[in-house]
Amino acid sequence: MTVQPILSRSVLALAFAGLLTIGAKAQDPTPAPAQPDVKSDAKDIRQDKKDLTNDRVDRNKDQRDINKDRRDLRADRKDRTADQRDINRDKRKLARDDAKYGINSVQAKADRKDLTGDRKDRNTDQRDINKDKRDLRADRKDRNKDQRDINKDKRGLRRDRKDLHKDNQGHR
Repeated sequence: MTVQPILSRSVLALAFAGLLTIGAKAQDPTPAPAQPDVKSDAKDIRQDKKDLTNDRVDRNKDQRDINKDRRDLRADRKDRTADQRDINRDKRKLARDDAKYGINSVQAKADRKDLTGDRKDRNTDQRDINKDKRDLRADRKDRNKDQRDINKDKRGLRRDRKDLHKDNQGHR
């Protein structure tokens, strides 16, 4: 037996095995991660960080507005209470002056005028209170929406970081 047919069959078998290996590698079901996917994940992470920063700024601004509205509301309630106290005092004084000097006396007319002015002040303060309550409600609504946006952006950021980590693991 000669060496040439054995050698040619060995070379042929090695070539066939090589072709089978290359074919199996080409049909591998796990695709290699693409470089643009890593870039897009990094871009998404940067965008999520910017969104997160802007949402935090908005939330903090809304919280400052809430604090200001609460201060205004407290001050208006104090004013309204003081005006109501003045109204009660003027009513007592008017009743005394009516009894002492008569209904159409100068003192009674002055007390009625004071009473009218105090009622106007009280009603104005009540309108301010109602406006401050509306503002407070709107600011709280905005702040809560901004907080939900922050939470959503955090979830997106975590997801993008996870994707980036997964893509980077595939390159090794």
